[in-house]
Amino acid sequence: MRIMGIDPGTATVGFGVIDWLGINDLRCIAAGVISTSKTLPAGDRLVMIRSDLLSLIDQYRPDVMAVEAIFFFKNAKTLVPVSQARGVILEAGASAGVKLAEYTPQQVKLNLTGFGRAEKREIQEMVARLLNHEDVIKPDDAADALAIAICHARMGLVGITQPVS
Repeated sequence: MRIMGIDPGTATVGFGVIDWLGINDLRCIAAGVISTSKTLPAGDRLVMIRSDLLSLIDQYRPDVMAVEAIFFFKNAKTLVPVSQARGVILEAGASAGVKLAEYTPQQVKLNLTGFGRAEKREIQEMVARLLNHEDVIKPDDAADALAIAICHARMGLVGITQPVS
C-alpha cells in the first residue's frame, strides 16, 4: 500500500510518501515540501498548493492520503489560513480519487512513541528509525508528513482508520 502523508500549512505543506509492505516493513519513497511565497495573495497560494499536490499525486499514485487534522491551534491568526489550505488539500485528494484519512497530532505521537505528548524531536527520531534512516529527515514539515503516513500504516495493522468526515 502506498501512503502519502500531508502536514498542512500555507507557507509550507509537508509531504511524505511511503510504501507499507507489511509489519515492520516501511519504505520511504519521497519526502519534501510545497512552498508558497508569503507575498502572494491567499487565493494564489491555495491554487499553488492544489496544483503542486495534484502533480505529486499523479507522480506517486498513493492509495491513501493521510492528512493531519486540526485539533488544537496555539496561534489563532494562523488557524484560518491553515484550515483553508487543509480544505484545498482534502479537495485535491478527493478530486484525484485518493482515499482520505485524518489523524490528530496526538494520535500520531501516541502511535509512533506510545506517548501522546511526545516532543517533536522524539517523533523525528522515531520516523528515522522506522524508515531505517541514520539521521532525522529534514525539513521538519517533511518528517511530520512521514510521521502521519507511518501512523496510518500502523493503524492499518489493527484495522483502525479515521476517515475524513
